[in-house]
Amino acid sequence: MTGEPQHAPDEAPAHRSASADERLNRLLGGPDTAWLLDRARRRLEQGRPLDGPATLPTATPQQRRAIERLLGRRAGAGASLSVSLKDVDRVLRSSGACPQGLAAAVVLLRGPVPDRARHNAERQTAWREAFSALDAVLAERPELSGWRSWLEATGLVRRSTDGPAHARIVLDALAALVRRLPHPGIRIGRLAAETCADAHALDEGRPLAALALSAARALAGLPYAGDGTADTRRAAWAAVGVHLDDLSSFVLCLGLPGDDDTPTGRILATARATGEPRLLTLRELQRRDRPITAGLVRICENPTVVAAAADEIGPSCPPLVCTGGRPSAAVWRLLDLLAAGGAQFAYHGDFDWAGISIAAAVRERTGWRPWRYDAPSYEKAVHAAKTAVTAPALPHRPHATPWDPALSAAMTWHAVRIEEEMVLGDLLADLRRA
Repeated sequence: MTGEPQHAPDEAPAHRSASADERLNRLLGGPDTAWLLDRARRRLEQGRPLDGPATLPTATPQQRRAIERLLGRRAGAGASLSVSLKDVDRVLRSSGACPQGLAAAVVLLRGPVPDRARHNAERQTAWREAFSALDAVLAERPELSGWRSWLEATGLVRRSTDGPAHARIVLDALAALVRRLPHPGIRIGRLAAETCADAHALDEGRPLAALALSAARALAGLPYAGDGTADTRRAAWAAVGVHLDDLSSFVLCLGLPGDDDTPTGRILATARATGEPRLLTLRELQRRDRPITAGLVRICENPTVVAAAADEIGPSCPPLVCTGGRPSAAVWRLLDLLAAGGAQFAYHGDFDWAGISIAAAVRERTGWRPWRYDAPSYEKAVHAAKTAVTAPALPHRPHATPWDPALSAAMTWHAVRIEEEMVLGDLLADLRRA
């Protein structure tokens, strides 16, 4: 083959004679050589050179004779038929049937060949640009890097959209949504309207809904893909402060003072008198129009602390509120009512980076003092964990701890995760003394 480029020309060669066209059709344009043209065209579409063999596994006698006429020699024996594309190119050039060679012959007989390599490159560029707004947001959210990789690996965006142009619209909306999460408390319809200019953009079945829900799950520290039930969807959204309705968002508490003047006050008074934990819904808390006066309120992250306090301390337990992980809208509403009543807060949570992130969010909203949630407490817990059991490893995703900068440094150094349940005895001792 000559040193000419191997891609097919965009247009058929000009000024061809009728006899040349007839010769090309006779040699290569019949039904018995169609398979050879198909293979040559496929290689051109893929950006591959027209060299090496083209093989037909089972050839008919007519197909074998057509190749013999084309090449001017016997085409071998056996069931399969193998043809050198370089030989075909040389015959077409030397015979004058197509002086420009096989690539040009493919265009003359089958029409222009799309440049699939260029098309694929352009499509990949379009997909990268579709993610540009989301990636810009995620550059400042390292905790979501795993979720971004999961989106790429699962192809969820491509399956949820109709190509790069549509994906860019959806992903721009997703970027605006992620920028707002976690939220201190908002209805899902309002969030959709404010970020997407469409109050129904997050409805089930809409392209954005599955992507946004996976982002909410990632921010809440949950598996990116849920089981698809209404309850898990509601819980995932509630974990980032988005409520689907007033009853799906709730907060667990124990020992909060009540009153006889309001429905919520009477509920709290009864629960405190019996020493039983109480789940308050967002609906109940939104209907209360006065602050809750409680003095010092301790905040924990895990329901286990509340359950153990109810079992071991009961009616004597001082005010205790559980965030249940990342605070829901109901948690925020209760903390706001307590803060408005002059409450002071003491906070404890898991010693892991997700727990630190939750603590920082609560501190920014309400302020608190550490409740065994500082560097000395962590060091003590690590020592106990290492002597008792194999301590769970802490991934390297540091988060600042402005209430005690030494805490972040200690967690980074030890890289050991300490859950609240591991220091439950100390927390219960504090509650008893209070």
